[in-house]
Amino acid sequence: MSSAASPSIAIIGDRFMLPSVFAERITALCGGVDIRMLEQPWPDEPMEHGYAGSKLDGLKEFMGDPDELADFIGTAPLLVTHLAPISRAMLQRLPSLKFVAVSRGGPVNVDMQAARDHGVLVVNTPGRNASAVAEFTIGAMLAETRLIRSGHESMRGGEWRGDLYRADRTGRELGEMTVGIVGYGAIGTRVVKLLKPFGCKILVTDPYVQLSAQDRNDGVEHVALADLLARADVISLHARVTAETAGFIDREAMARIKPGAILINTARGPLVDYQALYEALSSQRLAGAMLDTFAVEPVPPDWPLLQLPNVTLTPHIAGASVRTVTFAADQAAEEVRRYLAGEPPLNPC
Repeated sequence: MSSAASPSIAIIGDRFMLPSVFAERITALCGGVDIRMLEQPWPDEPMEHGYAGSKLDGLKEFMGDPDELADFIGTAPLLVTHLAPISRAMLQRLPSLKFVAVSRGGPVNVDMQAARDHGVLVVNTPGRNASAVAEFTIGAMLAETRLIRSGHESMRGGEWRGDLYRADRTGRELGEMTVGIVGYGAIGTRVVKLLKPFGCKILVTDPYVQLSAQDRNDGVEHVALADLLARADVISLHARVTAETAGFIDREAMARIKPGAILINTARGPLVDYQALYEALSSQRLAGAMLDTFAVEPVPPDWPLLQLPNVTLTPHIAGASVRTVTFAADQAAEEVRRYLAGEPPLNPC
């Protein structure tokens, strides 16, 4: 197929999901297609978060001026993107657009009802960063349970914490602990797979999934959230933000958590009531927390949790790996190939 006869594909990437990687993968699968590319400045510049209210019809986690992006997409029938918003008003300006591939687990930057109304097929790349987030989560657990963060911070501050070897202060091995996984999708299941060799007791809560026979044979328990909070030494969040889960780790949940437990959030910030978390950490009801995601990003420089000694904080990087980029680009390219070939999509939204 010559580029003159090929449908035009607009690619809007950024400095993580590189447009050149999308283009390379699409060209390899589809041949001489007509591609135009735009690179957005994320993550060097912040995206619009949207969880506290969005200027674009409730869209979340997006970047870019709608008018400028609509001008760039123009008459292209296919769009491949990471963070570009696709709102109802934009779709009204883009009558040629028929296909959108969003290289993320959830197309929160797309007005899905508007896409359906305009006959636009939207596909995504589920599980693109499941491996990266799962590995990061295991690292977060070890940083807290084995006092890696505490030891590092003391030495950076010029103090040799020999007392961290004392039996009453030293860390615990995962193999002697109970770990609770809240949310059992692509990431939660991967975390459990990585946890099994440690020998820890594993609890899972998710009202929408069933455990596999292998999980049951390996001793994984499916329990209610309240039971998990009361029993787990380490609690790791892997749920999506929905009306049901927004702020569900609140004061009531904190009161149920086993005293001395550790909370890890590599999912989304709005799952947690941060004032309740601050109180639980300050009072030592929670021994510690590791947070990679926040309700507002970037976090304010005077945010109270930044001052607590029993918290590890990272700037939403759990899903950031080179493999995430190439895996998502491969998935998106395959969806483009299937669309152009008249084949059904693998991951329609």
